[in-house]
Amino acid sequence: MISLFLRQYLSTILFVTVLQLIINLIIFIDKGFEGVSFFYVNIVWFALVIGYFTWRFMKDRQTMKPYAKRKGNYMAVIHEEHEEQLARKSAQVQEQKLLVLERQDEFLAWVHEMKSPLTAMQLLMEKIEDSELKERIENEWLRLYLLLDQQLHATRLMTIELDNRIEKVDVKSVIIQEIKALRSWCFEKQIAIELDIEKITVQSDAKWLGFIVRQILSNAVKYSDVGGEIRALAHMKDEQVILEIQDDGIGIKSEDLPRVFRKSYTGTIGRETSAATGMGLYLAKQAADSLHVLLTIESTENIGTSVKITFPKSNSYHKTLGM
Repeated sequence: MISLFLRQYLSTILFVTVLQLIINLIIFIDKGFEGVSFFYVNIVWFALVIGYFTWRFMKDRQTMKPYAKRKGNYMAVIHEEHEEQLARKSAQVQEQKLLVLERQDEFLAWVHEMKSPLTAMQLLMEKIEDSELKERIENEWLRLYLLLDQQLHATRLMTIELDNRIEKVDVKSVIIQEIKALRSWCFEKQIAIELDIEKITVQSDAKWLGFIVRQILSNAVKYSDVGGEIRALAHMKDEQVILEIQDDGIGIKSEDLPRVFRKSYTGTIGRETSAATGMGLYLAKQAADSLHVLLTIESTENIGTSVKITFPKSNSYHKTLGM
C-alpha cells in the first residue's frame, strides 16, 4: 500500500524536494541569510513534509487498500476500474434494452391477437335484433376497444420516431373518422357533434394524430352530460393551423388543470366517478410533443373544456425535422 501511495504522490514529492533544494541554494547564495543554520532549516522543513505525508497516508489508506496490489498510481487504477464498471453497466443497459424490446414485441403480438376476437364480436353484434341490447353491447365493446388501443399506443410511444410517417393530412377527415368510431357512445348519451372545419391539410402523421384526437374526443364524450354538445373547430391563425375541440361537460377543477397531462393523474372528478385511467391525456401529450404539436387545455368547472392542437408553421416544421 505504501508503494501505491508513493506512486500516487510521486510528483508532489519531487516538487517538494526540488523546492527545498532551491531554498537551500538561495540561502547559500544570498548574503542576507548568512548565519542561518542549513541543518535547522532542513530539519524543520523535513519534519513538516513528513508530517503532511503521514497525515495524507493515514487519510487515504482505507480508500487505497483495495487497489494496493494493482499496477500504476491510484488515479490510473481508479480510472481503469471506472472504465471496467462503465463497460459492465453499458452491457447491462444493452441487455435490459433488448429485454424491454422483446417484452414490447410480445405485448404488441398479444394486442393484435386480442383484436381478432374483438373483430369477431363486432360481426356478431350486427346479427343482434334487440336494438337496446345491441346498443349496450356496442358501448361496452367500444370501451374495451379504446382501452386496448390506448395500451397499444402506449407501447409504441417508446419507439414513435420509428413508427411515424410524416405526410399531408386532411384535418377534417381525421376528425370525421374518429367521430364515426365513437358514434355508438354518442348515441347512448345523445350527444351532438358540430363540425366547423375548413378544408385544411397539415404535415403530420395521420395515425398518431388520429390517436391524439381520439383521446380528446373520448374524454369529451365521457365527461359530457346526456344531451350535451361537442364542437370541433379548425382554422388558420398566424400561418398556423389550430384544431380546437370544445365540450359543455362537467369541466376540470382549477387545482387539477395544471396536472392533467401527468401520467396516471385522474384528478378530483376522475376519482369521484372512477371513470378515468389517467393515461389518455398523458399519452396524447407525449405523442403531440413527438410530432412537434402544441397541446393546450382550458377548462372551467361545470362550464366545459376546450382542448387546442396547434400545428407548427410549415417552414418551421420542415426545419425542425430537417426535411
